[in-house]
Amino acid sequence: MGTVRVVCLSDTHLRRRHALPAWCLRRLEGADLILHVGDMVALSVLEELERLASVAAVRGNMDEISLRERLPSHRIAEIGGARIGLVHNPGPALGRATRLEKSFPGCDAVVYGHTHVPEIRRLGRRMILNPGSPTVPRSTLGATMLELTILSDETIEPVFVTP
Repeated sequence: MGTVRVVCLSDTHLRRRHALPAWCLRRLEGADLILHVGDMVALSVLEELERLASVAAVRGNMDEISLRERLPSHRIAEIGGARIGLVHNPGPALGRATRLEKSFPGCDAVVYGHTHVPEIRRLGRRMILNPGSPTVPRSTLGATMLELTILSDETIEPVFVTP
């Protein structure tokens, strides 16, 4: 398999009458996989993402009951030879990277949400990633999401995407 493009979102916090920003939708189109690590809030957001590409998602603490019933709290997505762990709430900041790494043994990366603060942390060949939020940012980077390129040698190259 050649390169694979994965787009990661979190904490979109959208209700039925709101939509993802146009810059975000442009990046999602044509993705090989969309990862959403919780707090979509409305089932309509998941349905919109599923119209654009394959989706692997986990539930967040703010998601409506229909999402909580449909989505797991943790999961592992496999694509392009890479294993990516997904979880919404990573727990306290102290010891977070080690805790996430231990929670997803054998994963090349762990993507989490909840904080709305983007992060790319390398632990050797493994990574701890947070896409931030494209709609409710809480960092100086502003609105963000992550794009992962998975190379043929299963190396993951993460890049923040902003408007």
